[in-house]
Amino acid sequence: MVVIVPASVRAAPYAAMVMDARTGEVLHSRNADTRLHPASLTKMMTLYVVFQAVEQGEITMDTKIKVSKKAAAEVPSKLGLKAGSSIKLRYLVRASAVKSANDAATAIAEGISGSEAAFARRMNRTAKALGMTRSTFKNAHGLTESGHLSTARDMTILGRHLFYDFPQYYNLFSRTSTHAGIADVRNTNRRLLAAYKGADGIKTGYTRAAGFNLVSSAQRGDERIIATVFGGKSTASRNAKVAELLDLGFRRAPSRAPVRKPTKPSYVPGDDAIIVAGNQDAPQGAGKIIRLSGAVKTSYRPKMRPGTAAPVLVAQAPVASTVLPDDIQTALVAAQTNETATAVAAAVASAAIAPTVRPEARPTQVALVQEPEVVTRVSTSGGRHWGVNIGRYPSRYKAEKVLLQTALAEMSSLDGSLRKVVRRPTGFDANFMGMTRESADLACRRLQSRNVTCFMVGPQS
Repeated sequence: MVVIVPASVRAAPYAAMVMDARTGEVLHSRNADTRLHPASLTKMMTLYVVFQAVEQGEITMDTKIKVSKKAAAEVPSKLGLKAGSSIKLRYLVRASAVKSANDAATAIAEGISGSEAAFARRMNRTAKALGMTRSTFKNAHGLTESGHLSTARDMTILGRHLFYDFPQYYNLFSRTSTHAGIADVRNTNRRLLAAYKGADGIKTGYTRAAGFNLVSSAQRGDERIIATVFGGKSTASRNAKVAELLDLGFRRAPSRAPVRKPTKPSYVPGDDAIIVAGNQDAPQGAGKIIRLSGAVKTSYRPKMRPGTAAPVLVAQAPVASTVLPDDIQTALVAAQTNETATAVAAAVASAAIAPTVRPEARPTQVALVQEPEVVTRVSTSGGRHWGVNIGRYPSRYKAEKVLLQTALAEMSSLDGSLRKVVRRPTGFDANFMGMTRESADLACRRLQSRNVTCFMVGPQS
């Protein structure tokens, strides 16, 4: 007699891995490379991307994320977010790490990348950079979706990177409870944390298709072991199996071993990001990246001001052998005049050397060109000496490009400011200068609302 077992009650496939976190040595594995449903272990990758974005200055833990209808409608486990409300990123991170809240994970994805699909693409790029060769992510929360798969090996690798790459955030995973903005939440892994000596994380996961999953880490003395289980039959049996695997790891691992931290991967930005160099003069995390998702997609050419003469092309020697490409020159002219892009391109092509487009100065002003600064617009600021820095870039071209894009996207608060590129030992600063303190503060706040990293530059800067 053939008995047909409904899919809903079939046992999920079992897989496991045990690793010495200090060296990365595998101490035990079973079906470790079998692609299975990770369930909420997915949120480990979601949080890794968040920590990376915060580290690079792309977003801060205090950035407020607006909750979409999609995020609010996610099935439990959830924090209880309301569509249209706003909540700080730090609370979404806590809810995702501790309660495994699906609505919080989706809100994070949309807040950082604009959509969950874009965020999933970023998760996959990051996984590849981490060496997670058999993982494919389709969402940020881990609910079952076709093709959304990982392995015990890949999740163990990810757990090790979380511990070594972001030790400042790792304590999140050992909190038995925490405040998540709109509610206090309890850790889904609190039973193992309380029962197993030295356990301090990392993440649970459950769906019907996945079974009961867990990546756990524990430290005793100088030894740290990471154990991963996929396909547990219940919370209790899974925890018992993980405890057994951790014990196995501590028995097999040497008492003393050199700590060989995993290589931290290169920063993997979002689809809409332009990477810039670190800014030593900026606050921590500032000046490293600009996201242009809030900027206008099409730059409409403003009309000439009444009485303004047509711009004059002034020949100038190339700076440090760097010639700005024609597309930037064209964009600069298009932003200031009614001449067509074709006419400007022809004028540039016929010039003997690379020109700089400079409007005619007003009677009481002088256009300054001083090395190592490049002035791309005459100041209309009078005696004003404040400004806004929007990052340090690896090339003069990129600094010019972002200055222009930012000016076109935020014309109301930056109108009349002076766009300057200042060469520094580690790159090229992109500044808007010639502003009052009040106007600089307003401009920076408006740019930050567009997710553009910036800081004010004072008279002595």
